[in-house]
Amino acid sequence: MKDTQSRELYSSPNGDRWHLCKDASGIVFVLHQANIPSGGQTSRIELGDFLTRGYGPEQQALVQMIGTLIEATPGELLTGEGNPGLAVSRGSGHA
Repeated sequence: MKDTQSRELYSSPNGDRWHLCKDASGIVFVLHQANIPSGGQTSRIELGDFLTRGYGPEQQALVQMIGTLIEATPGELLTGEGNPGLAVSRGSGHA
């Protein structure tokens, strides 16, 4: 997984670990590393699949991480500073 950036999402009490990753082509995915008693295999999980697997602590950690992106730039979503196409419109009837 050369040229892949990663950040730990969650480490479970039983030793399983999940990382949010982005490969060299820009694809974002979750990497799950099973604990040693379970074989220690790693699995690459597409982001949508990961989120549809339930709402366990590893999914909650990803949602919290996404939430920090909003907290870091509170005015940008309303004003569209970061990306004008994402600005929240008021009263125009468009979402």
